[in-house]
Amino acid sequence: MGRGRVQLKRIENKISRQVTFSKRRAGLLKKAHEISVLCDAEVALIVFSTKGKLYEYSTESSMERILERYERNAYVEQQLVTNDAELQGCWSLEYPNLKSRIEVLEKNIRNFMGGDLEPLSLRELQYLEQQIDTSLKRLRNRKNQLIHESISDLQKRERALQDQNNMLAKKLKEKERTVTEQQNQMAQNSSPLMPTFPSLTIGGNIQVMMRGSIIDEPDENQTRQNMRSTVVPWWMHDHVNHS
Repeated sequence: MGRGRVQLKRIENKISRQVTFSKRRAGLLKKAHEISVLCDAEVALIVFSTKGKLYEYSTESSMERILERYERNAYVEQQLVTNDAELQGCWSLEYPNLKSRIEVLEKNIRNFMGGDLEPLSLRELQYLEQQIDTSLKRLRNRKNQLIHESISDLQKRERALQDQNNMLAKKLKEKERTVTEQQNQMAQNSSPLMPTFPSLTIGGNIQVMMRGSIIDEPDENQTRQNMRSTVVPWWMHDHVNHS
C-alpha cells in the first residue's frame, strides 16, 4: 500500500525545522531553475527564512526586471477594475514608483559603465559580471557573423572577377588568332604570281623552265643525230657542221 497523505503543519522541533527548510529550499530553487530552462519561462523566486535571511533566484533577466514586469501586469489588472476617479489617484501614486524605477535603471547603466561599484556586494558584482559576459558573448557572436558574411561576399566577388578575367582572356586569344589568320590571308593574296613559260626545244630535247626547275640538256651525239635526221635548209648546213 502506498503512503498516506502527510498532514502539513508547523514542525515544532527547531533543528528538524531548519533541516527541512534547507532541503525544501534547495528543491524549490532546483524546480525553479528546471521550469525556467525547460519551458523558457522567466522565473523569480524570493524566500526569507525565519531569521530574515534572503534567498532568491532569477533567470538570465534581472530580478528587478521581472518585478517591474509583475508590477506592470498587476497594475494593468488593477486598472481593469477601477473607475476614473481611482485611476487619477493611481497615477498620482504611480509617479513615485516610476521615478524610483528610473533611478534604478540609471544606477544599472552606471554600473554597466563601471561606475558606482563601491556600494555593490560580492553577489551583485558577480551578477553584474555575468550580465556583462553574456552581453560580450552576444556581441562577439554578432561580430563574427558579420565578418563571415563579409568574407563570403568577398569570395563570391573574387570568383566572379576571376570568371570575367578568364572570359576576357579567351576572347583576346580568339581575337589574336583571327587577326593572325587575316594577316596570313592578305599576305598570300598580295604575293606576285610568277608566270610559267613553255618549254623550248631546239633540235632536240632541250627544256628550259623557270624558277629553279632542272634544265635537261640532251647528249651532244644525240643532238647531232636529231639534227641530221631533220630537214635543214641549205643555208643552215655550214652552221650545223661548225657546231
